[in-house]
Amino acid sequence: MKKCILVACCPDKPGVLCAIADFFYRLGGNVIGCAQFVDPQNQRLFTRWEVSGVDAQVALPPIDEVKRQFAKVAQACGMNWEIHNSSEKPRILVAVSHIGHCLNDLLFRQEEGRLAGDIVGVISNHDTFRKKVEWQGLPFYYLPVTPQTKPQQEQQIRDIMVDLRIDLLVLARYMQILSDEMCDYLKGRAINIHHSFLPGFKGAKPYHQAYERGVKITGATAHYVTTDLDEGPIIEQDVQRVEHYYDSRQLVELGKNVELAVMGRAVGWHCERRILLDGNKTIIFK
Repeated sequence: MKKCILVACCPDKPGVLCAIADFFYRLGGNVIGCAQFVDPQNQRLFTRWEVSGVDAQVALPPIDEVKRQFAKVAQACGMNWEIHNSSEKPRILVAVSHIGHCLNDLLFRQEEGRLAGDIVGVISNHDTFRKKVEWQGLPFYYLPVTPQTKPQQEQQIRDIMVDLRIDLLVLARYMQILSDEMCDYLKGRAINIHHSFLPGFKGAKPYHQAYERGVKITGATAHYVTTDLDEGPIIEQDVQRVEHYYDSRQLVELGKNVELAVMGRAVGWHCERRILLDGNKTIIFK
């Protein structure tokens, strides 16, 4: 292993960062990046470390050994923590319905080598994008769903995630509401792109809701999926100016550009292990 990433949170107290630094020093590592933040309200420390071997010829121990040794430090500090091998890209499953601009953008980023994760499959409740996905050499799973078959269809999704060893599910305009059981299963592992600047205009057809309200800005939000519809921890948001003469169709087209930028940043930060959850908020080390 040439480089690893540690993300951790724990009660803030003197000596925590020193203990982490000392651990990596004794491990033979070289700290190439370190960021930390203390939430002043609950006095919790959040931190992210990037560590490499001393030089190109000296690698770190295997990831399982690093985890085994670090567990002692973590226990002493009361940490919630993860350590990842930087050379192993998170494996991504994309879910889409019949609107394809977000899927197209993710596939293009992967083709250009600009995606920090690795898309290994696409699921959909429509057969619309099968040819596009299979042309990319990726498996396409057509999983139609009705209210009566939702439990079985969601079990199929879970089975696919297990078979493909999925780390992240990206809901790229997947126009289905997941069950509470599915949301709990996906906690911290599913990102939704919502075509509105949350918390405004939740649910279906937010652009049309925005048009009816005569908004002067429109936006998009990427957030983690939870049982509360469109209320999960927000990862990224952006906005664009709306002119008074725009109709609802123009509003939709304007919003698509914002969706792509927001989704790309959110997926990238997640795959680079830059996001830590703090209740219904996120700490992001950019």
